[in-house]
Amino acid sequence: MIVGVLKETAEHERRVALTPEITAQLINKELEVWVEPDAGMKSNFPDKQYKESGATIAGSRDEILSKSDILLTIQTPSEAEIRKLKEGTVLICFLWALQHPELVELLKEQNISALGMDAVPRISRAQNMDALSSMSSIAGYKSALIAANELDKYLPMMMTAAGTIPPAKTLVLGAGVAGLQAIATLRRLGAVVEAFDIRPEVKEQVESLGAKFVEVELGDEDTQTEGGYAKELDEKKQDLQRQAIHEHCKKSDIVITTALIPGRPAPILIKEEMVKDMSPGSVIVDIASENGGNCELTEHGKIVEKYGVKIVGPNNLPSQLSLHASKLYSKNMYALLDLLLEDGKPNFNFDDEILLKTTITHQGEIISPMLKK
Repeated sequence: MIVGVLKETAEHERRVALTPEITAQLINKELEVWVEPDAGMKSNFPDKQYKESGATIAGSRDEILSKSDILLTIQTPSEAEIRKLKEGTVLICFLWALQHPELVELLKEQNISALGMDAVPRISRAQNMDALSSMSSIAGYKSALIAANELDKYLPMMMTAAGTIPPAKTLVLGAGVAGLQAIATLRRLGAVVEAFDIRPEVKEQVESLGAKFVEVELGDEDTQTEGGYAKELDEKKQDLQRQAIHEHCKKSDIVITTALIPGRPAPILIKEEMVKDMSPGSVIVDIASENGGNCELTEHGKIVEKYGVKIVGPNNLPSQLSLHASKLYSKNMYALLDLLLEDGKPNFNFDDEILLKTTITHQGEIISPMLKK
C-alpha cells in the first residue's frame, strides 16, 4: 500500500499532512510512504528528514496522485487532481462536505473513499483523531497573541514609579476549544477575561481558567448539538444574546470571537453599532472570518479600522504555527489510520461509529449520516 503526501498549494497554507516522525511509524506498519518534493519545507521538515525516516521522495505531484492507494492532505485537492486518483483511492483531508455538495458528487463519481478530518465525531474514543480540536486550540492561542500585539496597552497590571496601569479587559465569545485556549492564553498574559457562550455546560470550564462567565437567560432551550457544538438560536434569543454582548463589548479592550455552526455561515454576534460603542484603540480578532465572520465589519484576510477599533480577520491561524500544527494533525491522521487499517489494508467497518461518521463517500455511495440527513 502506497501512502502519498502532497505539498499544500493553497494560499496561506504552510502545514503538511504527515511529519517525518509519523512517516517512520507508518513504514513500521509495512506501508510505503511517498512524499512530494518540499512538501514539508514550509513547516521546517526538509526532504532529508523524510528520507531518513524511510520515505520515498516522489518524482512529481502527478506520480503521487496516480499511484497512491491512500492520499493524505490538509486541504481538499482540486477537482482536476481528484480526477487523477485511482478508482478506490482513500482520500483523507479536511473536506467540509456539507458546504460543498458538488465535491461529494465528484468523489462518488470517481469512486473515491473519502474521509473528512472535519467530520470526526466528538466522542471520547476519537479524541486522538480530532483534528478540528487540535487546530482550534492553536487558533485560540494565536488569536490571543495577535490581539495583544495589536492592542496599544499592557495586558497585565503594571505597577511602576510613574503609576499603576490596570490590566486589560478582554471578552471571548464562544467557549469551545478555540475560545478556551484564547481564555487561557489571555489569562497567562495577565488580562482580566470574561467569556460568553450560549451553552451553560461550559461555565465550569470557563471559570476553571480564571475567567468570568457571562450568563444570558435563554430559557430551557437545548443550545448544544449532539456533537457538542452550539446551536443557532431563533431571532428573539439572538437579540437577547446581542444585548448582553453589546454591554460587555463597551468595556472591553479586546474581543475575540470564535463562534461557528457546522455547515452554516458563522453567526453575527457583533453588529456595527456595537463596534461604534467600543473605546478607540480596542481590538477585535474574528477567528470565524473564514466562514463569514462573527463581526459585521470583519474583512477576511485584512486588518481594518472602523470607529477607532481594529478588526482583524486572520488567515488560517493554525498554519501560522505550521510546525506544531503539522505535528498535531499528523498524529490525528495516524490515529485514524490505525483504526482504519487492518493487516495493512483499509477495512471500512461501518459498525464503528468513528468510521461511519468520518467516511463521506465509499464505493460510489454517500456513507455519512450527517449528509444523508
